[in-house]
Amino acid sequence: MRDPRSLYELNPDVIVPAGLPLVAGLTGYADAGGAVAQTTEYLLSTLDSTVVASFEADELLDYRARRPIILFEGDHLTDYTPPRLSLDLAVDELGQQFLLLTGFEPDYQWQRFSSAVVGLIEQFEVSSTTWINSIPMPVPHTRPVGVTVSGNRSELIEAMSIWRPTTQVPANVLHLVEFRLQELDHPTTGFVLLIPHYLSDAEYPSAAITALEAISAATGRIFPTDALREQGRDFIARIDEQVSENTELGKLVGTLEQRHDSYMEGTTLRSPLTDEDGELPSADEIAAELEKFLAFRRANDDDTPRGR
Repeated sequence: MRDPRSLYELNPDVIVPAGLPLVAGLTGYADAGGAVAQTTEYLLSTLDSTVVASFEADELLDYRARRPIILFEGDHLTDYTPPRLSLDLAVDELGQQFLLLTGFEPDYQWQRFSSAVVGLIEQFEVSSTTWINSIPMPVPHTRPVGVTVSGNRSELIEAMSIWRPTTQVPANVLHLVEFRLQELDHPTTGFVLLIPHYLSDAEYPSAAITALEAISAATGRIFPTDALREQGRDFIARIDEQVSENTELGKLVGTLEQRHDSYMEGTTLRSPLTDEDGELPSADEIAAELEKFLAFRRANDDDTPRGR
């Protein structure tokens, strides 16, 4: 394997204090509810941060699978947004520093990339590593977003992990980083957010709020969430309006609520996803009722400029 350090370029003007926690979120294979994208974009746009290390996109990204955005105005090109994968030094709402790894999930060279990240963690004497991911699950939007917690920090697993399956899943590159860090006994935590399956294609603000709360629990860093909470209240109000106007939809959501609540009360259900017979309400039925609402929201989002 070629030297992992050649995958990135360090900023010589930034001094990173030893002992900071690292927070990571990379967009790629799965991001139900836009949890990772919303969380990382929110942190980068609301906190002061400085690039510490920039990774080489040409080494790691399949441009044909995830094409960069270029702006065409009338008859000429005016702007190009290159893919970004970087490690930043950020400051939370209380002035506490931490490291933040964000951008695209690499398509290539996972072993080398993971070695590069572990090397940076060792170089900067990182105190702990926390990363986020999200997956769609048959859970109701009327209950708090749950999480499955992985890693070697038992206090966080015991306090926060509501679903602990034994299963095989498609890996995220940060799974590999976590696996390598566990081999080194480095404190590491992965938070997988369980997003209502009928909202997995929408930008679900509650997902980002839960992600930030989980990161705070793991790192002690505090983040501003007022804007996200306001967006979340508006989003839920619109969903609830759709549910209240459709009897069948209300019944299906009610079924999800009953199964969720039974599971949380410690019944014999194997998980919040199935009943005793292993049956699930149809996501297609719920999604069909919400399709117009979500299309309306996406249209509004496309018409509204987004800040960075």
